[in-house]
Amino acid sequence: MDKLNGARKAAIVLLSLGEETSSLILRNLTKEEIKRIGIHMAEIKGVKKEVSDELLQEFSLKFEEEDQVSIPGGHFLRNLLPSVLGKDEAADMMGRIEKEKEKVPFKYVKEIDAKVLANFIRNEHPQTITVILAHLGHEKAGQVIHFLPENLQFEVINRIAQLEMVPPDLIRDVDEVLEKELLSVGQDSQRILGGVSTVAEILNYCDKRTGENILQAMEERNEELAEKVRKLMFVFDDLAAVNDQGIRELLKEVPNEELTLALKTASEELKSKIFKNLSKRAGEMLQEDLAIMGPARLSDVEAAQQNILNVARRMEKEGLIILAGRDGGDSLV
Repeated sequence: MDKLNGARKAAIVLLSLGEETSSLILRNLTKEEIKRIGIHMAEIKGVKKEVSDELLQEFSLKFEEEDQVSIPGGHFLRNLLPSVLGKDEAADMMGRIEKEKEKVPFKYVKEIDAKVLANFIRNEHPQTITVILAHLGHEKAGQVIHFLPENLQFEVINRIAQLEMVPPDLIRDVDEVLEKELLSVGQDSQRILGGVSTVAEILNYCDKRTGENILQAMEERNEELAEKVRKLMFVFDDLAAVNDQGIRELLKEVPNEELTLALKTASEELKSKIFKNLSKRAGEMLQEDLAIMGPARLSDVEAAQQNILNVARRMEKEGLIILAGRDGGDSLV
């Protein structure tokens, strides 16, 4: 009984009391409290009598019922909320509760600053860090990798590259360490989290120096694996492989100052591609800007290139352009 938290205990008691009495109680709670209790209530299929009896005693109430509260929590909640919140607000609350039930592991961690998160997890076991980063999404994982010690960067990336199926119990255990709260892992008994493609995407979002350092360390340990990762990565000069229409769409989204800075170390092939898809006047102005540009920090140039790549990846997700990796990607027909 001690394992039940307050919100779940309240949910069981309300189920035991029935809709009318529960309605009176819920009217005195805040919307956030109703939401927390509702999430637990919606998950309850039935409650043993001894459990409800003990909880009712805890709340100084009396209760006698059959061996089990037979009303499913979700059905009970749908009938109850309209009398508490009104029809429209009740429907909205149920929608929010359903979304909460579908929470993915480590969702809350994604909102934490990458540097803060890296400092928080850097002393964890590399396998623990691996599971966390595999859930963060490629961009956020790349940002966190940047702030980890170099020796740990390679260790974690190497583990992600070889990570395939992760038992849900392990995910829950790691998640509990960070927030002490179990989050649903969905219907699948195991989840595919890692692999070479995941590593390539994470390194795509790392700054160039971090990515290269990790790849060099990977080559020393496993040259074949490092090559597989490189083939799947997409770097700035690979934009030369994007078709003309895609380049024109991309240029609409990129500020001229950032484009000029990014092209300072670009390949001649990419520069030609860019000039080809600008108007004559715009191309001449860009060439003039490049010619008169003074020395620039390499880190600033790489940051500009990374920003443009991030725009390109976003546009690809929106279906506006098609990116092809170093290995040529899929053929277009």
